[in-house]
Amino acid sequence: MKPMKLLMTTAAAALVAALPAHAETKPADTTADTTADPAQSGSDDEIVVTAQKREQTLIEVPQSVSVVSGDTLERNQATQFQDYVKLVPGLQISQSNPGEARLVLRGINTGGVAATVSTYIDETPFGSSSGLVNGAILAGEFDTFDVARVEVLRGPQGTLYGASSLGGVLKFVTAEPDTVKLVARGRASVETTRGGEASYMGSAMVNVPLGDTLAVRASGFYRSYGGFIDSIGTAGSDVEKNINGSKSYGGRISALFKPSPKFSIRLTAVLQNLDTDAPNLVESDPLLLHTLYGGLTQSQYVPQFTNISYRLYNGTVNADLGIATLTSSTSYSTLKESLQDDPTTQYGALLGLIFSVPTPDVGLRQHTNLKKFTQEVRLASSGEGMFEWLVGGYYTHETGDILQRLDAFTHGTMTPVAGLPLLADIFLSSKYEEFAGFANGTVHFGPRFDVTVGGRYSHNKQSAAQGGGGILASAASSATSSEGVFTWSVAPKFKLADNVSLYARVAKGFRPGGPNILPPGAPANTPHTYDSDSLISYEAGIKAETSDRSFAIDLAAFHIDWSHIQLFAQVNGYGINANAGSATSDGLEFTATLRPTKGFDVSINGAYTDAQLGTDTDPLVGGLKDDALPYTPKYSVSVNSDYEWSVGGNAQAYVGGSIRHVAGQVSDYDITYRTTYGHQRRLPSYNVVDLRAGVDFGQFSLEAYVKNLTDSEGKTSSSGDGIYPAGAVGTGIIRPRTIGVTLGAGF
Repeated sequence: MKPMKLLMTTAAAALVAALPAHAETKPADTTADTTADPAQSGSDDEIVVTAQKREQTLIEVPQSVSVVSGDTLERNQATQFQDYVKLVPGLQISQSNPGEARLVLRGINTGGVAATVSTYIDETPFGSSSGLVNGAILAGEFDTFDVARVEVLRGPQGTLYGASSLGGVLKFVTAEPDTVKLVARGRASVETTRGGEASYMGSAMVNVPLGDTLAVRASGFYRSYGGFIDSIGTAGSDVEKNINGSKSYGGRISALFKPSPKFSIRLTAVLQNLDTDAPNLVESDPLLLHTLYGGLTQSQYVPQFTNISYRLYNGTVNADLGIATLTSSTSYSTLKESLQDDPTTQYGALLGLIFSVPTPDVGLRQHTNLKKFTQEVRLASSGEGMFEWLVGGYYTHETGDILQRLDAFTHGTMTPVAGLPLLADIFLSSKYEEFAGFANGTVHFGPRFDVTVGGRYSHNKQSAAQGGGGILASAASSATSSEGVFTWSVAPKFKLADNVSLYARVAKGFRPGGPNILPPGAPANTPHTYDSDSLISYEAGIKAETSDRSFAIDLAAFHIDWSHIQLFAQVNGYGINANAGSATSDGLEFTATLRPTKGFDVSINGAYTDAQLGTDTDPLVGGLKDDALPYTPKYSVSVNSDYEWSVGGNAQAYVGGSIRHVAGQVSDYDITYRTTYGHQRRLPSYNVVDLRAGVDFGQFSLEAYVKNLTDSEGKTSSSGDGIYPAGAVGTGIIRPRTIGVTLGAGF
């Protein structure tokens, strides 16, 4: 019951295929805050980002970028995607499970299996670049403990970040080892959620200098989130409580060797597991999406679970050659997912009728295994001359395997129904290989005006093979594809004053195409491949701050033309990837921060986005011209404020809070709903209020917080009709009111 779970849409008969969609160089070790909000971190340092693959102050970057510091993430208890959406204007997330999230920036989303927002951790792209390994919802949801900052780069980033960055890039920048200071700290939290179980979290880190040239930094965490959704029987009575608990645990270790200021080697390993029981879906009325049975419930016949693991290893070398700095980044990562889904409501009765057996319970098992190697080498000019440049090369090779099995069980047991043939046991294996070369240059026409131009040529080769057994499995088949794509960007910038800049940016981004495995009897003109889709973004903005940074504003307006969109199409009752249609997105984003007095900070951010289809989609998709793009509210706004003061000695106290409003939004396109009601299903608007307070005594700290104070039932996703009895749908929901305390210690 999770989005886009069945990806091998040509591998099984319609019974299986219809399963539900579940240049001013600055030091890098800053912890600046949201886009123009250095205040919350308690630092007067300028905000530094690596959006253009070199360290620059934020005001120097001619594009829309948001930054959330590690300090702000901790103060907001923001460890998951859902926690820090409020801190980034225009970022939306469709999610029903930890580790399974569809990221949306500037409305660039129509569903599908390939990502439109690329996820990075430091120098490493994480997740699949292709549409064959479910990259759209398997975005890396890395824990944010001991993260220096999170950067969000809006608009297409095809020039420097390549494939699948149509909407932008989400980048986790981890804290670098320090060769000077011995540091250790830890945090422990306990939470209680209304109507659910308690949650427990712990995290710790240590930084150890080993002489003047070597340091090691290690961190670990364990988080156990209590469930809050109950399983019900056919009469609506509780069968099992709190079935959607989850755990997240792992750690990072990084070693930095820096024998001189001009040379460094950094080795990093990241390990994380996310284990979830039932998804965060509640049974809801299909028209109004009101929760049913008077509470947060779902019908579960087969135990559900999702286990996800991330493993990432990176080595980065930086060498200052005088005229330029050489950077080499080598990475290897794996992403594994094992899950069991429960499609009993859709198929149990049908299987019972076909095979003349009592209605069985039905379980879908799926295993996904992605392995990815990435190498990037680039050379960036040094100094501050009239012309700054960067050139580089990129290579990636990934393999993906998806295994799926559909089984029928005697009701109330996990015993296979006797006498039934094998239903489906199928696999899809794929390979993706890409070579790319890129360049970026900035010409300074004086102290006030410069123009940045970039280009990238990427060539990818892909292959896919499918096979398996069972009465619902189709014949084995395979396919290949190959394509080259050129992306570019142009960005002039004019400084009205030292702290005020105007910029414009026109850029192209792309998402790779790939091979199609066609169903039996497909017409001869059915394409064996689908092409990349692309968009061109037009953006203009202003970034300004006062000299004392007591006020700052970041404002951007954009128009996006998206063409050749990758969508599902129907061939002989099966879904395949195809290119069709167009869309546009127009909008405005802003962040304003105010520090009226020392210790008092107010930040307001918001986004207006009008994203809609330019043409009808295939009937299988169910979208019509002028329909809003999924999971894109017309507007959202968030207000965040903190007040900090001294309470004697070195102790500092603070109180703070935030309120966020999210307007109504269209969920995944649903042809059944569209046909029945004449419009797309809409998720209602909602508000979320958070409060926090704490005291920092230096080596110890104590914090108390309330998330979702008003107990809002904010809905973040919806499934198709009929995944629950009586035609009910499943809606993803934010966590109910949660009260917690955190104890911190460090030296």
